[in-house]
Amino acid sequence: MINFIAVVVAIASVLAALGHVGYLALLNNAANKRAGGAPVAQYVRSRWPIAGGTTAASLLAWLFTAGGTGMDILAIVLAAGSGAVAVKALQSTQAKYRSGG
Repeated sequence: MINFIAVVVAIASVLAALGHVGYLALLNNAANKRAGGAPVAQYVRSRWPIAGGTTAASLLAWLFTAGGTGMDILAIVLAAGSGAVAVKALQSTQAKYRSGG
C-alpha cells in the first residue's frame, strides 16, 4: 500500500515539474520570436535551474519507489517536496506573465 502511495506522489511530482518545464519552454519560444522579448528570455534562463532541479528530484523519487518501504517513505518526502517547489515556481512564473485577456 505504501508503495502505491509513493508511486502516485512521485508521478504527480514529475507531472508538476514537467508542467513547469513546458511553460518555460513556451515562454522562451514566444520571447525568441518577438522583438523586445529579451527580458522575458533572460528571466526564463534564470528559471531553468529550478525547473531542471525539480524534474531531476522528481524522477529520482520515482526511481526510489522501486526499493523497499524505507525507500518508499524517502520517495514520498522527496517527491512531495520537489512537486511543491515546482508548483510554486510555476505559479510564480504564471503570475509574472499572465495577461489579462
